[in-house]
Amino acid sequence: MTPYPTERIALFIDGANLYSAARALNADLDFSRLLEMYRAKGVLVRAYYYTAVIEGEEFSPIKPLVDWLDYNGFTVVTKPVRRFTDAQGHTRTKGNMDIEIAVDMLELAPRVDHMVLFSGDGDFRRLVQAVQARGVRVTVVSTMKTQPPQIADELRRQADAFVDLNDLLPEIGRPRTPGAAPNSRVFEQ
Repeated sequence: MTPYPTERIALFIDGANLYSAARALNADLDFSRLLEMYRAKGVLVRAYYYTAVIEGEEFSPIKPLVDWLDYNGFTVVTKPVRRFTDAQGHTRTKGNMDIEIAVDMLELAPRVDHMVLFSGDGDFRRLVQAVQARGVRVTVVSTMKTQPPQIADELRRQADAFVDLNDLLPEIGRPRTPGAAPNSRVFEQ
């Protein structure tokens, strides 16, 4: 679904989910070109990027990306990763940003016409439905071009439009550089 030129647009990027989809497509994303693309389509009100961060580490591969995004037009929302030990004694990390995304989408709904959610997480189906009930059109960006698909079928069906990330790669992607720092970190959720 193409936004109208006067439409107020907001982007909501689930960093870990988008990174997983891009990695599955063997691509890196150019976030500067992503902003340019949506600014050309309508009035970009806000671009949110959500990610969990590991606190207390000397170097985190996500830190340079978070800093760059923060200085280049994104509203970056982070929270610390929680560490826990599972029943088998393995240390795991958890950094789910679903509630932060949901709250921001619902708060911004009265001020925008169109929201673009970069996530394939089926947990967002009900959120998309709630935002639509407030008169906002919702486009979901993820991919079905991987095995398994990165988009939950119920989320894809709920959205007003689904855009496959693979189709956006000519505009906002570049081939993945082997050994390069990742766009985001993937956490078990």
